[in-house]
Amino acid sequence: MAVAPLTLLVLNSGSSSLRATLFQGREGVRHWHFSGTTDHEGPLQSLLEDLEGQSPDGVVHRLVHGGAVTEAARVIDGVERSRLEDLVPLAPLHLPANLRGVDLCTAHFSVPQIACFDTAFHATLPALATRLPIPSRFHLRKFGFHGLSYAHLARRLPEVLGPRRAQGRIAGLHLGQGASACLMHHLTSVETTMGYSPAGGLVMGTRSGDLDPGVILALGLELTWDELTQVVYHEMGLWALSGGISADMKTLLADGREEARFAVEFFCRRIAQSVGSMATLLGGLDALVFTGGIGEHASVVRSLIVQSLAFLGFALDESANRENAPLISTARSLPVLIIPADEEDLMREVATPLFRPWH
Repeated sequence: MAVAPLTLLVLNSGSSSLRATLFQGREGVRHWHFSGTTDHEGPLQSLLEDLEGQSPDGVVHRLVHGGAVTEAARVIDGVERSRLEDLVPLAPLHLPANLRGVDLCTAHFSVPQIACFDTAFHATLPALATRLPIPSRFHLRKFGFHGLSYAHLARRLPEVLGPRRAQGRIAGLHLGQGASACLMHHLTSVETTMGYSPAGGLVMGTRSGDLDPGVILALGLELTWDELTQVVYHEMGLWALSGGISADMKTLLADGREEARFAVEFFCRRIAQSVGSMATLLGGLDALVFTGGIGEHASVVRSLIVQSLAFLGFALDESANRENAPLISTARSLPVLIIPADEEDLMREVATPLFRPWH
């Protein structure tokens, strides 16, 4: 007897956007995208009103931080909801919105809720990558983020590169308001730029990325804890580098002022520096992949980054790059790809087996 396809609502809330897809089986039948929002309450309420009269078989949520959990997905029961609440200090820009989505959907639908964790893909990181050079008594470690996006790349790479080449040394770049790089080998994570929290690593829209600890100590002498938290998560990155022009890459690229140009070049320089550093860990790279809003649509950004990585064997076909084509490298270059992010479909796939006991 055939099993009826599940109807799943998949919610993907980021630091500045909310995306959602209603799946019937493997097919996305309805889509929502709310951009430029840090307060997801209104968009979530609007989405739930839009679904009035429709009840999915379950709801799948992107949770930015899963702590030490290595499973890609978990059922959100009372114990799990409490555990996730304890993780909020690790991702204060994301988890409150993630959990608010869980609570609204729990109140709105009498169906199972599943969490998919952005940290789970990085469970394969070796100890040399996860250990922080601080006393072990503090029990702090590197986690890595954007794992759902990188898991989607790992799923797509064999189709795009072929099974053998996909097993090689791949640098993935998830570039958006949040940005990170991930070094993959045998389609698993072996290094990534984000660390203990989503504030580390590359320069981002309003986050600095890696920063001299002494800078935070200096700021801590001038600011209260709440003020320091506000600055760290909302007043750094592209916004600070551009002198407050914008944290949005599209806006900066369209702005003719020197401060905007400087912010863009700084962003690209840091990314190229990180990719070059990662390449040393495996003695080179076999492919470079762009994803995320900036990675998929900002040809100028890709061009600046790849120009700095020519020594690794990468070169762009600038015509293909301007068109945001799937393959943007020249014939003599190692592959440079654009693979659109699709975290929602990946979430649907990994969560579906957990719903089967109810159906």
